[in-house]
Amino acid sequence: MKNVTYCVIEGKSPGFYGGIAVSLLFISLGLFAAYNMEHHGHAITGMTNQIVWGMPHIFAIFLIVAASGVLNVASISSVFRKVFYSPLARLSALLAITLLIGGLSVLVLDLGRPDRLIIAMTYYNFKSIFAWNIILYNGFIMICAIYLWFMMERRMQRYYPTAGLIAFIWRLILTTGTGSIFGLLVAREAYQTAIMAPLFIALSLSLGLAIFLIVLLIDCWETHCALGEGVLHRPKTLLGVLIGAVFYFVLAYHISHLYFTGRHGVEYFILAGGGIYTVLFWGGYLFLGTILPLLLLYHDRFTRSRASIAAASILTLIGGFSLLYVIIIGGQAYPLEIFPGMEVTSSGFFDDSPVHPYTPSVWEIMLGLSGIAISALLTVLALRIMPFMPRSLADNDIDETFKD
Repeated sequence: MKNVTYCVIEGKSPGFYGGIAVSLLFISLGLFAAYNMEHHGHAITGMTNQIVWGMPHIFAIFLIVAASGVLNVASISSVFRKVFYSPLARLSALLAITLLIGGLSVLVLDLGRPDRLIIAMTYYNFKSIFAWNIILYNGFIMICAIYLWFMMERRMQRYYPTAGLIAFIWRLILTTGTGSIFGLLVAREAYQTAIMAPLFIALSLSLGLAIFLIVLLIDCWETHCALGEGVLHRPKTLLGVLIGAVFYFVLAYHISHLYFTGRHGVEYFILAGGGIYTVLFWGGYLFLGTILPLLLLYHDRFTRSRASIAAASILTLIGGFSLLYVIIIGGQAYPLEIFPGMEVTSSGFFDDSPVHPYTPSVWEIMLGLSGIAISALLTVLALRIMPFMPRSLADNDIDETFKD
């Protein structure tokens, strides 16, 4: 590995100022939505007493899971000693911090009373996975910040591998905790399964790498940084493997549910009779988010095109978002079965109700998009202030094994 020099982006182009302006616009819309949701209550949203986790939670979990996965690029370099990825480690750790802050911002603003977060941070119920996640999220930001410091400070280089190992273990625990929110929830038939934890870990890796590739391509295009084909080849190939890993866990999840007679109802609902949830599963996740990206990444006609890599990354994000929507919203929409195997005329607990309807409101969408805008704004400003990007990512500037 050759010596790599880093630089800040100049920040003088129309694209730079345009990105900041768009981010500020969506952040303003998100704050406006949060104000209206606090002032009028969640009655103005599509969420109800049955669908308590709505579109803002999809955006928040999407960003939180991606934040864990995007750190994988840095982990490969420090934990698995693949020095080829070392020049990309700074950007990886930065994105992990900014994506998590964006996701947590959506959750805080969705509380209606953001000041109640103080209670969640000072009074812990250690039997609740939500209480554990408060510690995991805050700890992740702190560990990533220290990890970045050790990367960038020459005097701390000897501690860099240790910090990378701690960050790697912490992010696995964090994503396991996020998946366990659903895996340990026994009231919903679509949730209760231990496979949720590895499914969320695999999903985090694919979403994180897809976001990393998009940001890398945009930054190199904006700054005219040379980006070699060999540098792109390894993460591109890895993305295809991770997309396949997510598919494996999704397949195992549904096969195991189909094996249990008591889960046939919810499986039929998701796979065949769930309306928008069925469309999002087969069309959004399986076709757009799995088949098409793999085709773009591995077919000889597309595999060498950077536009194909960008398109595959975007489609991976669309597929991951669709899968989260099906799991989270679809799992709540399916009626509760409080008395399995028995016919209930009316219990008052919505177990005798039809599928619970849910239509996202514009306030929820605005709030969710503001989380992405916060992450984007923080990333752009950080790249402008501190040297996170290499001056060149040309093949022969990164690795001597590449030939001119």
